[in-house]
Order: sequence, then structure tokens, then C-alpha cells
Amino acid sequence: MKAQLGQKAPLLSLSDWVQGEPVNFDQLSGRVVLVEVFQVNCPGCFLYALPQAVDLYQRYSDHGLSVLGVATAFEDFDKNNLKNLTRLIENGEVIGETLRVLSQQGKLVAGHLPFRIPFPVAMDRLQKRQAGVDPNETETFINQRIPDFEQQPETYRQKIRQQVQHYFQSLTYHAETFELFDLKGTPSHILVDKHGLLRDCAFGAHPGLEEHVLELLRE
Repeated sequence: MKAQLGQKAPLLSLSDWVQGEPVNFDQLSGRVVLVEVFQVNCPGCFLYALPQAVDLYQRYSDHGLSVLGVATAFEDFDKNNLKNLTRLIENGEVIGETLRVLSQQGKLVAGHLPFRIPFPVAMDRLQKRQAGVDPNETETFINQRIPDFEQQPETYRQKIRQQVQHYFQSLTYHAETFELFDLKGTPSHILVDKHGLLRDCAFGAHPGLEEHVLELLRE
């Protein structure tokens, strides 16, 4: 069942822990939990989201906040993989678009990240996609993104269905946590309160995340 705001957060589905001991929501009762979901080949994750998560960890981990990192993959599977995640965590090495963009912006030191990720980090569980595309998956994907899809002309609907089917056919794997929380891309964050309830699940940069964390810590 998909995660729902205000309901008990389903457990993260993870494969390998690259840093820290394995942990999940059911072991963090009484603490607010921030999960930062990123891809190794995602410049925005390293420019905005991960530095924000590191800052929140450093300031609030002694006040009831736990931060976890989940490296996922919904594209560029040759780059967004366990090998490159391990290199990132162990040596601060970045690759692909992350390397190109951060180099252009002068954000690297000797080709490496100028900061280390201090909290536990795991790899999302990737499952090989079966041949063929589930029509129900196609319809759900479209309706979540085009609310008035069924009111559109038939030619338009057919074109969109074909585009989505081609998209799914191009995917080698599906990432379980990414899909379980119905994330739209990276960076994304998942925020769970002290009672294990899902309180936020959002894509992109969020300047108001700190205030939301503080609200939950005060509850």
C-alpha cells in the first residue's frame, strides 16, 4: 500500500547500508525522522538538499531529530548505483552531471565534495522490471500528473499513453522506496513524526523544511 500523509509511515525498503547501522522508522519511535532521498547523478541534490539535511542533522540531532539518506535510482542506472554511492560516501567522489555542474560552480575541492554526509545512508532497493507495461500503472501515473486527463480529446490521451508507455519501457529497474512514497523526482524528503506518522513527503528544494522540523520537535 502506498504511503499516505497522516497515516503510519511504511518501512523504508532498502538494500545496502553504505554508512551507519541499519535502522528504520519502527526503531526510531519518539524521534522526528527526516529522510533525504537523492540520486548520485543529481546536481540539485548536492547543491541544495543534502547540505540542508547535513545542517539540520548537525543542529538538531541532539534535540530529537534523526536524519537518514536514501540513494535511489529512477534513471541513469549506470551512474545511480551502489558502486558510485560507496565512492561518494567513502571518498566524497561525485560523477556525471553532479561532477560537471559542481565543478562549473566551483563547489568542489580537488574534485571532491567539500563536506561529508554524517548520517546513515542506504541504497534504495532496486528490482528488475518485468517485460511489458502494466496498463493500470500507466493510467495511475498519468492521472496523478494530469488531473483532467479523461476530459481531454482522445487523440491527446492516446499520445500521452504512448509516451508514458515508452517511458516505462526505458526503465531497467524500479526503486521500491521511491515508488512506495510516490516520489516525483530528486531531491525529495520524507518527514515522519515522533509517533511514526507520515507528515510530509515532497519533491524539490524546501526553505521551510527547518520550520516544519521544529514544529514536529515541539509536539
